[in-house]
Amino acid sequence: MADELRATLLRQFDTAWKLAQYHLDGLTTDECLWRPARAGLHVLQQPGGTWRADWPTHEGYDLGPASIAWITWHMGFWWSMVLDHSFANATLTREQVAWPGTADGVRTALGGFATTWRARIEALSDDDLRATTRAHWPFSDRPFADVVAWATVELTKNAAELGYARFLHAVREGT
Repeated sequence: MADELRATLLRQFDTAWKLAQYHLDGLTTDECLWRPARAGLHVLQQPGGTWRADWPTHEGYDLGPASIAWITWHMGFWWSMVLDHSFANATLTREQVAWPGTADGVRTALGGFATTWRARIEALSDDDLRATTRAHWPFSDRPFADVVAWATVELTKNAAELGYARFLHAVREGT
């Protein structure tokens, strides 16, 4: 079967994206901005209206749980970075990635990333996926298929975090 590697990677991506969509459907801005604990990664609106995300100084559990806004920012961060560094000019930095500001904005942005990512992967052959020429971020000198597989794992992880945070929000005290 021609391009069997690509077909496998796309099936895995489609499954992960369906999980993410399940948790994005019905998401509200209130849920996004809710903080599950007094400590944890979050987004802050800047004086000009742009939303900037906290950046962790470590990955210990005492950092606290991230807000849904931060989780969705992180999804946009890594997706925009991998697209830029694999298919564009590789100049995008973390500081240039803002949170969209609303749940509708999140759905629109992430949906755009998903559509673009899938189209880019569909256009590659198995030989392209085995080559290292596109692998620049988050790692390099590995087959690009490793980057594609990493993105699917990252999407799955973030979807699970998003779902768990929504469960916590739904049963928070005081509601």
